[in-house]
Amino acid sequence: MITKKQKKRIFDIIQIGRRNDIPSRLFDFFIVATILINCSVLFMETFDELSEYSPIFGIIENITMMIFLVEYLLRLWTAEFLYPSSKRQTAALRFIFSFDGIVDLFTILPFFYMTGFVAFRMLRVIRILKLFRINSAYDSFNVITHVLYEKRNQIISSVFIILILMLASSLCIYSVEHEVQPTVYKNAFSGLWWSISTIFTVGYGDIYPVTALGRVFGIFTTFLGVGAVAIPTGIISAGFVEQYTEMSKSAMPAEQTGKTSVENVEKDSFYCDKAVGDLMKEAAIEILVIIRNGDAIIPTNAFVIADNDLIVYKVKG
Repeated sequence: MITKKQKKRIFDIIQIGRRNDIPSRLFDFFIVATILINCSVLFMETFDELSEYSPIFGIIENITMMIFLVEYLLRLWTAEFLYPSSKRQTAALRFIFSFDGIVDLFTILPFFYMTGFVAFRMLRVIRILKLFRINSAYDSFNVITHVLYEKRNQIISSVFIILILMLASSLCIYSVEHEVQPTVYKNAFSGLWWSISTIFTVGYGDIYPVTALGRVFGIFTTFLGVGAVAIPTGIISAGFVEQYTEMSKSAMPAEQTGKTSVENVEKDSFYCDKAVGDLMKEAAIEILVIIRNGDAIIPTNAFVIADNDLIVYKVKG
């Protein structure tokens, strides 16, 4: 009979490990290696020259998929520690419908439908998303997701502008070129394909205007496209600068910034073994950065605070 303490230890091992937790770090390296091997096999199976090794690829794929299945079941079994404020069944459901849970589920699902519908076979590609786990708990990945979330309204607005430009240019080029090239610009969708390749300066060459007015309109659309695409790029770049500036300020002691507080988490403290999202609701604080083993981490809501973590936070309101 596995005790709750042993179950908690299993949870600690399968989570992103701390440098001083050797079994957990080894498990991280093992899972990363398994993901890379699995994705490599998936890639090599597409080469006709390697068809003679198909049985070996099949064995490797089955073994790695079984590892993914066991990992998924363990994460589901220990979900109560990932969401300590929820009951066991609720915690399991929260994990199933989380980003990691959905990716893990769709990774192992094709294992049972390997020769089934095309839709199930296509799900095999989703396992590549497991590579996000390599750095999902550390600064690089979380900075990207945090910036995208914080700048979501501006990004959506800029994408909306691009969509309007695409629709307008597709209808205009269809009106100009349809009579001259009826087989090329059959409908507005053909114009949409042209506008996408023009706005994003791809220029596939499979569809292009031949009239003088169409070419002038193409030049005009290209210039507008360059400016429109640069808008979300600038928003995201500015977001990165702001975020790293905030991280630098947050990493300073509270006495220097006058805005944040720094606290070292001990094993029996209120913060230990709690998910960031739950903690911010319970304590009415905003956790900015977590320093773990010298690494500055921008935590997700599901990130669990551990012993010896240094948390930088400020009180809401």
